[in-house]
Amino acid sequence: MSFSSLGLSDALVRAVAETGYTSPTPIQQQAIPAVLNGGDLLAGAQTGTGKTAGFTLPLLHRLSTDATGIKLTSNKSARAVRALILTPTRELAAQVEESVRVYGKYTNLNSAVIFGGVGINPQIKQLKHGVDILVATPGRLLDHMDQGTVDLSKIEILVLDEADRMLDMGFIRDIRKVLAGLPPKRQNLLFSATFSDEIKALADGLLDKPATIEVARRNSTVEIIAQKIHPVDRDKKHPMLAHLIKSNNWHQVLVFTRTKHGANKLVEQLEKDGIGAMAIHGNKSQSARTKALSEFKDNKLQVLVATDIAARGIDIDQLPHVVNYDLPNVPEDYVHRIGRTGRAGATGEAVSLVCVDEHEMLKDIEKLIKQTLPRDVIPGFEPDPTARPQPIQLRSGGPGHRNGGGGRNGGAPRKPGNGNGNGGGNKPRSASGNGGGNGGAPRGNGGGAPRTGNANAPRSSAQHRSGGRGR
Repeated sequence: MSFSSLGLSDALVRAVAETGYTSPTPIQQQAIPAVLNGGDLLAGAQTGTGKTAGFTLPLLHRLSTDATGIKLTSNKSARAVRALILTPTRELAAQVEESVRVYGKYTNLNSAVIFGGVGINPQIKQLKHGVDILVATPGRLLDHMDQGTVDLSKIEILVLDEADRMLDMGFIRDIRKVLAGLPPKRQNLLFSATFSDEIKALADGLLDKPATIEVARRNSTVEIIAQKIHPVDRDKKHPMLAHLIKSNNWHQVLVFTRTKHGANKLVEQLEKDGIGAMAIHGNKSQSARTKALSEFKDNKLQVLVATDIAARGIDIDQLPHVVNYDLPNVPEDYVHRIGRTGRAGATGEAVSLVCVDEHEMLKDIEKLIKQTLPRDVIPGFEPDPTARPQPIQLRSGGPGHRNGGGGRNGGAPRKPGNGNGNGGGNKPRSASGNGGGNGGAPRGNGGGAPRTGNANAPRSSAQHRSGGRGR
C-alpha cells in the first residue's frame, strides 16, 4: 500500500516521499482514511507506531483543500486558527509541529508551536500574524486564552495527542477549560497509548460516534525490540553501564533514570569515564533541553539521560539502544520507554539494569507485558546473592505514587498540601509561600507549584488528577 492510495493530495505524497517513507504503517493505513472522512476518531497506538503522521497528514489534506478538493491559495492574509493539536510536553509539541511543517511544505498552510518555559511575546506576535495549525501544551494555551491573544473560534479540527499522559500529568481540568473555548461543531481526534477508564470517560464526553482504531495489543511492547535484564548490585550500575557502552561500542544511547538528581549524577559519572552525556529533565532550562535533544538526534552526543516525562517527544528513527538504569515505578512507563527504540520498522535493543531493590517492580512489568524477560549476568558484575532490598527513593513525590498532577508539566499541588515542587520555574506568581520549585517561586503556602517545570509530586488529598494547569 502507498500513501497516494490513501487519498492524500499530491503535495502531501511528495513531501512524505522526500522524508524517505514509502509505505504507511498500520496506524496510518487506518487513521488517515478515517480522518479524511471527517468523523471523530478514537485511536489506540503505542509510541513508535507512526501515529503523528497518522493525524498530521489527513489534517493537512483537509485544511489545504476545500469541499471540491481544489487547493487553497491564500497564504498571506492573517487568519484564525483552524486546527489545534494539544500535547502533554514541550518536546512532543515541538516534534509534532516539526512534522506539520515537513509534511505541509508544499501546501499553503502555516503552523506554530506554543509552550511554557520561553517568552510569551514572540508567540503573541506569531499568533497575531495568523496561524492555520497550532500545536500547544495546555498551560501556555490557557495563558493565551486568558490574555485574549489566541482566537479559537474557527477551530475545525481538534487533536488530543498522548491523552493518557496528559491525564497522568493532571491536565484534565485544563483540557476541559480549553474545550469550553472551542466551537461545538468540529472534528475531534483522540490518540492514546492505553484506554483507561478515565480515557474512556473523556472520549465519551468529547467524541461523537467515533471510529475506533487500536493497533498492537493494549499495553503490549513492540515485538521487534530485543529486551533483556542485567542483574546487578545497586552500587555497580554505573560501572556496568560504562562497561556496556564501551565494550559494545554503543552510540546514541537513551538512558532512563527515576529521578532528576539521579540523571545529573549519572551524567557526571559518565563524563569522568570519557563518555559524552547530557541530561534532560524538568529542572533543566528549555534551551538546555533543546540543545541536548538536538545534539543527540544529530548523533553528536553519545548518551542522553532522561526522566520519563522529559523524554516524551523524543522521536528518532533507528535509535538503537534504550537502557533502563532505574526501572520505572509505574509499569506502563516501561512500555513507553522501550518504545523509543524499534520505531518505524527498525530493530532496537532495550536493556534494564535491575538490582535487588527492583525485583517487585520487575514482576509488575512482566505481568503487564505478559512475558518473562531473559536474564543475562555480565561477568565481573555478578550480583551478591545475599543482598537485601532497600526502600527505593522514587521521584520527588514519595513512594508508590504515579506522576504528579497539578503543576505546570506535572508539578506540585497549587493549594497548601503535601507536594514537593521540584520544577524549573521561571518567575513567581505571588510573593508569598513556602516550598515549591528550584528556580521558581511557589504559588501558595506550603508545597506550592512552580509555574513551569517538571516537578513530580504525589497524588494526595490535596492533589488530584484534575489538578491545576500544566505547561
